[in-house]
Amino acid sequence: MKAVSMSMARRALARRSCPQQSIMAATTASSFHSTTRRFDEHETTTTEKEVTSLPPWRDPAMRQYMFWNRETSTDRGKYFDLLEMSPESIVREARIASLSAPVDPANDRLHHGPLPPGASLVAMGETVDDLQRQLLTKTSNNNDNNNSSATGKTTKNQQQPNVLFVSPSCPHAAKVLPQVLQAFPSIEWVHCRSAGIDFIESGNLAQMFQTTTTTKDSNNNPKTNHTIITNAKGQFSSSLAEYALFACSYFAKNLPRLLRQQSNKEWIPYNVEELRGKTLGIVGYGDIGRACAKLGTQYGMRITALRRHPFLSRDDPFCNKVYDRSAASLQNLMSESDYIVCSAPSTVETRGMVNAPAFDAVKPGAVFINLGRGPVVDEDALLRALQHDTGNLKGAALDVFAQEPLPRDHPLWELPNVLISPHNMDQTTTFMHEATEFFVHENLPRFLCGQDLLNPVDPCLGY
Repeated sequence: MKAVSMSMARRALARRSCPQQSIMAATTASSFHSTTRRFDEHETTTTEKEVTSLPPWRDPAMRQYMFWNRETSTDRGKYFDLLEMSPESIVREARIASLSAPVDPANDRLHHGPLPPGASLVAMGETVDDLQRQLLTKTSNNNDNNNSSATGKTTKNQQQPNVLFVSPSCPHAAKVLPQVLQAFPSIEWVHCRSAGIDFIESGNLAQMFQTTTTTKDSNNNPKTNHTIITNAKGQFSSSLAEYALFACSYFAKNLPRLLRQQSNKEWIPYNVEELRGKTLGIVGYGDIGRACAKLGTQYGMRITALRRHPFLSRDDPFCNKVYDRSAASLQNLMSESDYIVCSAPSTVETRGMVNAPAFDAVKPGAVFINLGRGPVVDEDALLRALQHDTGNLKGAALDVFAQEPLPRDHPLWELPNVLISPHNMDQTTTFMHEATEFFVHENLPRFLCGQDLLNPVDPCLGY
């Protein structure tokens, strides 16, 4: 069990970080709270092994932290503008295959363009056969247009996709993705139009993205490909953070009673709770978790977080305490928190992580909020914790479930202290359109210019 202090490492890390980021962190830390925040002194030394085991883009000491966020990032990345002004900046083409439903309005920006110079959509469909058929037709049409001249012919290698865009609208994406990667070894980059990649998970996901393939370039020279994967992390965080704090207020102000009294035309004043001074525990401190912490501090809440590598938050202005992901740490967080937000991704390691021992340790009167992934929570243990005679939870707000849609006969529907939403608390009218625009405006131009991509995913971890 480890808890990391946010104190001694702050100045040293700020000197190593990008000056702009350091100034922003200092400004944020001094402005979000009217009183001085006290950081718990449970100092943990970061070992060299812990640092070197991380992919370099996860290290906050890097000059550029490789993740996108809609609150702090621009709608159009600098490389998009660079390509418009200087097309000669293109160092490679992007031949994109879109693995998605043919009718998906959220993908219109990709499917109907315009795309940056050097990028083209070469195929679209839900299966390998769909993609191969379209590629064959395009190659044939291009050769017809070139009058089949020896210098004008389009070769098979020139039409093979090197970028794969995967949409949640593609049915059976987890089954189809390995087939696509096997059929097109030319693919260098796979982008998922969602923050969670569990919809493409299969037993050999990590192996697929750790395997290198050799293909031929346009000059028929051998070329080694290392396929990488990115996602839409940072796109949905702010709306989910708003939901998390709404859920806290729902129980703090006893909205069920308020609505019931209004329905009965009853004027009965009652005491309410405030969020100021309460502890918000966050299980899974990624971009969504941090957005919840940022908003929670505006309410004057104390933030305790849990993540795989606690030292990554050692300079975070929104955290009072950060635990590692051990079972003992989770139980400590549950016992200390008045409100618990679960924003952990669904991976092999996290499924069932919030289990019976965790709920047994929960602070009496606490509220549990799940907005990450349903399988992370043991729902039977959650049900027991919500029962007045067997558990300590005051209530729960649940946007995700182990089985979706939630079956009509599921006992969660019957509990008066549960707020249920149909996995839609990030579903704004534009949220998926914006996720596609991130691909077109930010990461695609980066790929064309030979730059590092934002939102890289570790296929072994699943996030």
